[in-house]
Amino acid sequence: MKNNRSSYLSTRRDSWVEVNIGNVEHNICELKKFIPADKKILAVIKADAYGHGALMLAPTFVATGIHMLGVASLDEAQQLRDGGFDLPILVLGAAPIWAFDWVAENNITISVFSEQHLQAAKQTFEKIGIKVPVHVKIDTSMNRIGISPDKAVEYIKRVQSSDFVELKGIFTHFACAENREITQKQIETFKKVVSQIPNNENLLVHCANTATTIAYQNELHFTNMVREGIGLYGLMPDLPLDIENKPDLKQIIGLKGRIVNIHNASSDSGVSYAYTYKTSMPTKIATIPIGYADGVPRKMSNKLLAKLNGQIIRQIGNITMDQMMFDITGIDANEGDIITLLDDSLSINAWADELKTINYELTCRLKVRLPRVYVR
Repeated sequence: MKNNRSSYLSTRRDSWVEVNIGNVEHNICELKKFIPADKKILAVIKADAYGHGALMLAPTFVATGIHMLGVASLDEAQQLRDGGFDLPILVLGAAPIWAFDWVAENNITISVFSEQHLQAAKQTFEKIGIKVPVHVKIDTSMNRIGISPDKAVEYIKRVQSSDFVELKGIFTHFACAENREITQKQIETFKKVVSQIPNNENLLVHCANTATTIAYQNELHFTNMVREGIGLYGLMPDLPLDIENKPDLKQIIGLKGRIVNIHNASSDSGVSYAYTYKTSMPTKIATIPIGYADGVPRKMSNKLLAKLNGQIIRQIGNITMDQMMFDITGIDANEGDIITLLDDSLSINAWADELKTINYELTCRLKVRLPRVYVR
């Protein structure tokens, strides 16, 4: 069965992710303050829009004048095409060469950086008579994918002169946007390659993500498109320490669950598996149906804060696969009341800080089986 936008609206669970579309619009407006008016914007909606729901957010991006959508794989591109979106789509990752026929037939732009890519594109053109649209990816020291700078100019010229691919753009990716020295070296390397490409005025030239959009726009005047990712979703990437002017971003993701059980536990009672928490006094405990199978890290056990009826409460005991418990002693509450784990004031950044990871990872986790509810 193909996914469609309506499939994201149905929920039969007492737990859900809540996505604020109004905050998406706000974040786009904030980021545009850092983007010259003549530059195009690519919205990165890979990994199901970082766990927020690509099919539901894509219309908002389209409505706000986004030029292109960025995904990681052909499956993600197909989901958007099946959803009815005809906006240009760039696959930022490596597309499998055996799928180039489908790429050409569906007008998907892919990243190329090897001889195998060009040979596959040639075979596709000979077979179906459609040129494969491409952006050449240059590896300026990320050491992930891309052609090396010393080979890039010759490679791009070959792509330009071929009759079986359509060169649409060239790009690179920054490894350490928070580090000015490393990033400046990458900028200079990319700029040098771009300056040697003939007839590049009609190409999309891009390298800036959210962090470099905020911190390096003065150095990126030779580019004509930016790629906005985590900032669209209201979360700030790591920035150089000297940056004072920042966009006022608003977290768009919320996480909520209804209380399915309330009971009283006596003093010195163990809670959940392994009794990692024991009550020190008679305790009223509420259970909600959210667990680590929904993407809440088990390592957050006994560390999560949440809200119930306007009051801050603490999660207790090990988070289980499908459920977690909270101490609601002294709070007037009933089964069916909502406990909020994430909202504007309960930031997922707090989880990331506790786990010594990044906010991107955690939003991507919250997508396994939690339905999405979209609000404005």
